[in-house]
Amino acid sequence: QVQLVESGGGLVQAGVSLRLSCAASGRTFSNSAMAWFRQAPGKEREFVGAIRWNSGNTYYTDSVKGRFTISRDITKNTMSLQMNSLKPEDTAVYYCAAHLGDFISTELRRYDYWGQGTQVTVSS
Repeated sequence: QVQLVESGGGLVQAGVSLRLSCAASGRTFSNSAMAWFRQAPGKEREFVGAIRWNSGNTYYTDSVKGRFTISRDITKNTMSLQMNSLKPEDTAVYYCAAHLGDFISTELRRYDYWGQGTQVTVSS
């Protein structure tokens, strides 16, 4: 059974950094891609960024480019989201997700597995 478990969320002030982790278990993710999505109160879940597991290639939504970095540790089966220069508009529940294809997708419906989410709150 595949499980994705996020950790690292919290309440921080604008301008600081925070690192989220996603621990994956239940299968190997070679030839797969993993992503971070987020959902702010009253809004739809949106794509943040993703990484191809084999190559490490990444892609980000425009609003986080240059501030957020996704990485993965193949030996530990974990994915991380380093968030720098956080803004109040980054406040959301952050979810990690995985799909069984070696390509990056920004579409929620493409993803087969989801974590339970971790709250990130950025105060001004």
